[in-house]
Amino acid sequence: MDFTASLAIITLEAFAGVWINAFIVCVLGIGWVKKKTLNSNEKILLLLGCSRTSFLCFSWVYIFLYIVYQNYLHVHTMLQLIASFQNFFNDSNLWVSACLCVFYCIKIANFRNSFFIYLKAKIDKMVPWLLLGSGLLALVVGIVTYDITETMQRTNVNEIMQNNNLNFTCPGNFWDANIRMDKLFSRYFFLTSFGYAASFMAVMLSAVFLLFSLWRHKCKMQTNSMKDLRLEAHMRAMKSIFSFLLIYSINFVCLALSVIYIMMNENIVPLLLSIYLFAFPGVHSLILILSNPQLKKALLKILTFVKC
Repeated sequence: MDFTASLAIITLEAFAGVWINAFIVCVLGIGWVKKKTLNSNEKILLLLGCSRTSFLCFSWVYIFLYIVYQNYLHVHTMLQLIASFQNFFNDSNLWVSACLCVFYCIKIANFRNSFFIYLKAKIDKMVPWLLLGSGLLALVVGIVTYDITETMQRTNVNEIMQNNNLNFTCPGNFWDANIRMDKLFSRYFFLTSFGYAASFMAVMLSAVFLLFSLWRHKCKMQTNSMKDLRLEAHMRAMKSIFSFLLIYSINFVCLALSVIYIMMNENIVPLLLSIYLFAFPGVHSLILILSNPQLKKALLKILTFVKC
């Protein structure tokens, strides 16, 4: 697949993802203005839509500049800012997604454990702190990304000057920059790996607990011969959770591979990985829209208006 075709596919995915997430932000923002308040679920969805919209925009700008106008990436602070914002919003997207899964698990699942009952009673008050912690963790990754990109550019400049045998090249500074870049790479690898693994484990555990709770409740309804709409709703919920686990697992594998390519000092991850990473925010947000009554109702109104 050539760069032009890949850029066209990524552009379509980014455009669709931005519109889908912007739709979530607009609907919840209008509801916020009307009601003057947001519940915990809406707060998480609003922040998730904002982070995914920003992530898709910065990621697309980076891909576009790399393929079409690569020289602009060598402008001072251009690459640093794009990479740091991209990683900040990517980590924010992952952590807020994990918060959403944990919130759904605690709200929907039904366990008699005292600690779980305590969490169910306190989860609404904990949501703002979870979102604040997600933002702080993402901010740390963004700062480290800026620092490592800055050091990488300086090292590349020193290397070019050394290869050209310029008189003002300083081997000592070049050696120090290499050592500092190795430390930054190790710090970046640790932070990103921790962020990806921790958010993935939070999503997996929440989904597994929720599936177990739904399956146990379904078995009770089948035992009591309660074959009504509630049983069908439980089956649909379990199928949607399974599908989400599948696409989230693939997304985690793609993220892990992208970190490996970055650690190998590759300028850009393989285009097939980029294509999937651009598709995930839009696909998952569309699933959230269809599973949320308020967002689904607003979407149906827009589709009906467009059809008329």
